[in-house]
Order: sequence, then C-alpha cells, then structure tokens
Amino acid sequence: MFQQAGRGYDMAITQFSPEGRLFQVEYAIEAVRRGTTAIVCRNKQSVVFAVEKKSSELQEVLGSEKIFKIDNHIGVAIAGLTADARVLVDRARVQAQVNLLNYDETISVKDSTLNICEYLQLFTQNAGVRPFGVSFLIAGIDSDGKASLYLTDPSGAMWGYKAFAIGSGASEARAYLEEHYNEDINDEDLKLLPLRTLKELMGDNLNKNTCDVAYILKDDEKFKLLNLEEKEELLNKLQSS
Repeated sequence: MFQQAGRGYDMAITQFSPEGRLFQVEYAIEAVRRGTTAIVCRNKQSVVFAVEKKSSELQEVLGSEKIFKIDNHIGVAIAGLTADARVLVDRARVQAQVNLLNYDETISVKDSTLNICEYLQLFTQNAGVRPFGVSFLIAGIDSDGKASLYLTDPSGAMWGYKAFAIGSGASEARAYLEEHYNEDINDEDLKLLPLRTLKELMGDNLNKNTCDVAYILKDDEKFKLLNLEEKEELLNKLQSS
C-alpha cells in the first residue's frame, strides 16, 4: 500500500513527500495498528489497564509483556513493537527518578508523557535512525489525586483521553467505549469496563491467560499488575455482571 504511494520518498526519514508526508512515520503507525489491542480507562481518581495477550503454550511470560510500570503512580499499556517499548519505558523510569532526586516530588503523568514524546519526535528528523514502532497509553494519578490518561504515537504527538484503545482491535473497542463509558463510573465498574471491551473483541477466547490487567486506584495510588488468580476473580465478576 505505502510502497506505491511512497515513490521513493519513503527511503529516508528526513525526506517529506510532495504531499507533506513522512512515510517512515506512517509505516511505524501501521506497526501499531497491527499490534495487540490495549485499552485504558480512567475516572476522576483511578485508572485501569487491560491488554490482549497472544502467546503459545510453550512460551514463558518473559518477553510478552504489554503493560509496564513507570513509577509507583504511573503505568503504560503498549501496542506495537515490544522491543521499542522497552527502550522508551526504561527512559521514562530513569526520568521519573531524576525528577524525584532533583525536585523531591514525583513526576506528573503529563510531564512523563512529554519526555517520551520529545524523544519520539527526535527519531522523525534524524538520518540513520527509524521511528519507534510503538504507541503508549500512559496513565496514572498525580500528587493532587487526579487521574490522567495520555496517548502517544510514533510521530511524537500526544493526546489526552478519558478512555481509549490502540492496536488491531482499536476501532471496535473505541466504538464500545464511546457507547458505555461514563466519567462518573465507580472503581468497581471501572475495573470491568476494559475487560468487558476486550470480551466484545475476543469472545470466548478471553481468559486469565489471554489478557493482562493492571490498575492504579485512589485507595492507595500504587500500580498493581494482577496475577493469574486475581485476573480469574475479576473475570468471574465479569461473567456474573
């Protein structure tokens, strides 16, 4: 699709096409669209992450992560190339600690996102590199107790959302969220909403081994990645609701 449209303008990251497009960035965005589905929802004081997980029966957990902890109060769900994501996650973790050491306060979700986006943007304007083929849904709770959710893309752009989905099932997931999301949703329903959205996409294939779930709730404001037993308990609640 892109090869014909590129007409040679996709050979270098620094070269615009006559239409003003950077095809290498568009290729990176396509890698995100083909990734596993990731969904993040927030209310005013809590956030919940849920991702589709694809792995074989012989595969270990290591290497298939799609949800990462940035700091105690910030997490991220990804779609796209996991290897690219790890580089950015490590950078964000270091920046969070630098902020704590320099200013004696935790980094805000917005500032953490901006740091990542600035780094992403550098890889759209330098020869000899390629854009990162990954998008982040970064969410957390700031020191004022308010929850935030931001989307990044390989161009370095960012947007704020109340609920969003990225990856291969993003269009259907967003349509479901637009219909069922309510900003005044309580924490118990918020835990189920991303899973309910995944259920619409995956049907009977959704189980404790085919998804990952994490949340940061107003009760303790700390990132928690659910283990198999906790995921099964949450899925049982979903079945009975």
